Amino acid sequence: TFTAWCNSHLRKAGTQIENIEEDFRDGLKLMLLLEVISGERLAKPERGKMRVHKISNVNKALDFIASKGVKLVSIGAEEIVDGNVKMTLGMIWTIILRFAIQDISVEETSAKEGLLLWCQRKTAPYKNVNIQNFHISWKDGLGFCALIHRHRPELIDYGKLRKDDPLTNLNTAFDVAEKYLDIPKMLDAEDIIGTLRPDEKAIMTYVSCYYHAFSGAQKAETAANRICKVLAVNQENEQLMEDYEKLASDLLEWIRRTIPWLENRAPENTMQAMQQKLEDFRDYRRLHKPPKVQEKCQLEINFNTLQTKLRLSNRPAFMPSEGKMVSDINNAWGGLEQAEKGYEEWLLNEIRRLERLDHLAEKFRQKASIHESWTDGKEAMLQQKDYETATLSEIKALLKKHEAFESDLAAHQDRVEQIAAIAQELNELDYYDSPSVNARCQKICDQWDNLGALTQKRREALERTEKLLETIDQLYLEYAKRAAPFNNWMEGAMEDLQDTFIVHTIEEIQGLTTAHEQFKATLPDADKERQAILGIHNEVSKIVQTYHVNMAGTNPYTTITPHEINGKWEHVRQLVPRRDQALMEEHARQQQNERLRKQFGAQANVIGPWIQTKMEEIGRISIEMHGTLEDQLNHLRQYEKSIVNYKPKIDQLEGDHQQIQEALIFDNKHTNYTMEHIRVGWEQLLTTIARTINEVENQILTRDAKGISQEQMNEFRASFNHFDRKKTGMMDCEDFRACLISMGYNMGEAEFARIMSIVDPNRLGVVTFQAFIDFMSRETADTDTADQVMASFKILAGDKNYITVDELRRELPPDQAEYCIARMAPYTGRDAVPGALDYMSFSTALYGESDL
Repeated sequence: TFTAWCNSHLRKAGTQIENIEEDFRDGLKLMLLLEVISGERLAKPERGKMRVHKISNVNKALDFIASKGVKLVSIGAEEIVDGNVKMTLGMIWTIILRFAIQDISVEETSAKEGLLLWCQRKTAPYKNVNIQNFHISWKDGLGFCALIHRHRPELIDYGKLRKDDPLTNLNTAFDVAEKYLDIPKMLDAEDIIGTLRPDEKAIMTYVSCYYHAFSGAQKAETAANRICKVLAVNQENEQLMEDYEKLASDLLEWIRRTIPWLENRAPENTMQAMQQKLEDFRDYRRLHKPPKVQEKCQLEINFNTLQTKLRLSNRPAFMPSEGKMVSDINNAWGGLEQAEKGYEEWLLNEIRRLERLDHLAEKFRQKASIHESWTDGKEAMLQQKDYETATLSEIKALLKKHEAFESDLAAHQDRVEQIAAIAQELNELDYYDSPSVNARCQKICDQWDNLGALTQKRREALERTEKLLETIDQLYLEYAKRAAPFNNWMEGAMEDLQDTFIVHTIEEIQGLTTAHEQFKATLPDADKERQAILGIHNEVSKIVQTYHVNMAGTNPYTTITPHEINGKWEHVRQLVPRRDQALMEEHARQQQNERLRKQFGAQANVIGPWIQTKMEEIGRISIEMHGTLEDQLNHLRQYEKSIVNYKPKIDQLEGDHQQIQEALIFDNKHTNYTMEHIRVGWEQLLTTIARTINEVENQILTRDAKGISQEQMNEFRASFNHFDRKKTGMMDCEDFRACLISMGYNMGEAEFARIMSIVDPNRLGVVTFQAFIDFMSRETADTDTADQVMASFKILAGDKNYITVDELRRELPPDQAEYCIARMAPYTGRDAVPGALDYMSFSTALYGESDL
C-alpha cells in the first residue's frame, strides 16, 4: 500500500519505485517525493554513490519533514540507507499523516478523496446513483437528491424522481437545500445539463456544503470509533507483553537446565560409551535445540513488533521484567553455545584418542599393501632390453615412459617414508604386533633401494642408444634436406629440357639459347652436390655396420633413394644435347621469318605513304579552281588511271603477306603498316577518286542546267573553300551562316532554318559543296516557279480558275495532256462546270508546295 501511495505522487515527476526498502536508500527519490507532495523545493541533492552521499540526502529529507512540525521518533538516516524495512515504513507513514490528511478526513484520505468517499458511501444504497467523480456523475441531479434524502428523507420524495428528467432533479435539490438546509444555490441546473463536463471545482464546492451540513450527525459516531480503536490497540499491546514474558521465562529455564549437562566432562573407558555420548549430543543438536532457536528468534521478533506498535500509537516503550531483557536472553544463549562448543570438542578428542592406535595399525597395513601392489613386476620391467631393437622414435617414447616411471617412483618415496614413520610411532606406543610390522617395513625398504639402482642403470642404457640413433637421424635429415631440392632441381631441369617452346623473334630464341648455356654451366656444381648427397648415405651405412645397429625401416624423412638420384642425373645428361639441336633448328627458322618481315616492311613503307599522298592530291584537285570543270574532270580521270596501274604492287604485297601468315608471324617491328591498313587505304583511295569524279560531273550538269558561268562556279568554289575552315570539304552550320552573310544575305533564325532544311535535308549538321552549288544555282539562275506555271495554265484556260479536258488536249501534246488529266484534281469552286480540273493545286504540287 505504501509503495502504491508513493508511486501515485512520484508518477507526477515521471518516475516510480519497485521496492520501498531499496529505492529510498540513496535519498534521491525520497527528496523527490517530498517536493511533489509539498509543492516546495528541497536543498540540492548529492549525486555521488558513496554511503556518505546517501546519508546526506536522507538527512535533508528528514530535516524537511521535521521543519513541518513532525516529530520523528527513532528514525535515523543510517537505518534508511541500510534498508531497514521497519524504519522505512515508519518514515513513509509519518509523511502520509502530515501531507495527505488535511481538513476533511474519511478513513485517512485527502480532502478531495475523502469527500468523494463520503459521497459514495452516503449514496451507496441508491442503485441509480453512481458517484465516481465531481463532474459528469452529478449531471442527472440524482446524486444531490440522494444526499438530502439519506440525511433528511422527509424533505424529498425520492421514489418519484426520474433519471431522464435531470432538470427537475437538479432544481428540486437546489431548492430544498436552499430552503431547508441553508445552502445557497451556487449552481445553475441549465448550465450543468448544457455542459459536456461540468466544472469540477464548482461541484466540489457545492457538495462540500452538504458535507458540512450533515457532518454534525457523524461527530458522535467518530468519537466512539476513536475510543474503540485506542482501547483495541492497548489490549493487543498488553497481550503481546504477556506473551513475551512467558516465552522469555520458558526459554531461560531450558537454558539453565541444559548448560550443566553440557559441562559434564566425565570420561568413559570404552569406545561404545563415548560413541553413545556423541549420539546423545547429535540428538540434542538435531532435535532439541532447533525449536529453541526458533523460539528465541520469535521472541526477538515479537519484542521489536511490540516496540514499533507502541511507538506508532504514541505509547511508552515496553520494559520486560528483571532478567528477561533481550540482552539477558542473548547472554544466556551465548553461555549455552560456549558450553556446547567445549563439550563437542571434548567428545571428539576422546574418540580420536581411543581410535588412534587401531587407526595407525590399519593405516600401516593399507599403505604397505598399496606399495607392494605397486612394486609388483617393476624389477622385471626395469631389466628388459627392449631398447636394443627400437627406432629413434621408439627410444624417445621409452625414455619418456622411463621419465614418467621415475616421477612415479619419486612420488612413492613419500609413501615409503610414511610407512617407516608409522612403524616407528607404533613401536613408540608399544603396539602388540610390532615385530611383524618391523619385518614388513624392512622388506619394503630393501626392495625400494634395489628399484632405485635398476632405474638408474636402465636410464643410462636408453640415453646411450638414443644418442647413437640421433646421429643416424641427423644424417637422414641432412640427406633429406639436400636430396629434396636437388631432386626438384633435376625434375625441373628435365621438364625445362623437354618443354616445347614457341617464339616469334630472333631475340626470343637467342634468350632461350643464352639461358640454356647458363644451365649447362651449372652442371659441374650440380654433380658435386649429387656426390655429397650420396656421401651422406654412405656414412649412415658405415655407422650401422660399425655399431651393429638394428635399423628398422628406411629414411623416415624422404622416399628419394640414391638409385633414383643417379637415374635422373643420367637422364638430364642425355637431354642436354637434344635441347641444343632443337634450339639451333628454331634459330634458323626465326632468321627466315625475320627476312620475310623485312621484305614486307620495305614494300609496305612505300605503298602506305603513296596511298596517303594520292588521297591528299585528290583532295587538293577537288577544291582548287585551275581551269574549267572539264579540265578538272580530265585531270581526275588521268589520276584514276595511274592509280589503277599501281594495283600489281598491291598484289605483290598481298603475296608477301600470305607467306608471313603461313609462317605464323604475328608482329613486324620494321613497319607500322599492316596488310589490313593497306587494303582499307587502297579501297578508300579508289572510292575517293570515283566519288570526286562523280562530284565534278554533277557540277557540270548543274552548271549546264542552271546556266551558271565558269566565273560564277569559281566564285562559288572560292566562297566555299574560304568558309570550309576545317578543310573537310564540308561546312558546318555556323560556317554556312557566315558564308551567306558574306554574300549579302540578311536573314533571321526562321529563314536560316528554312535554308538549312534545303541544303541539309538529312539534318547531319553539315553542307556539302554539291548542296551549296544547288542552293546558289536556285538563288541566281532564272528558273520556273509554281506561280509561273499557274500563270501559263491560266492563259491556256482563257483566264478561268479552272481548265477543261478539251482545253488541255487542244493546247498540249497528247502524252503531256494525258499526264495532266490523270493527276489534276476536280475543281470545286463556285464557278465550276462539269469536268473542270484544278490546275492551281496541280502547279503547286509540281514544286513540292502541296500534295500531288
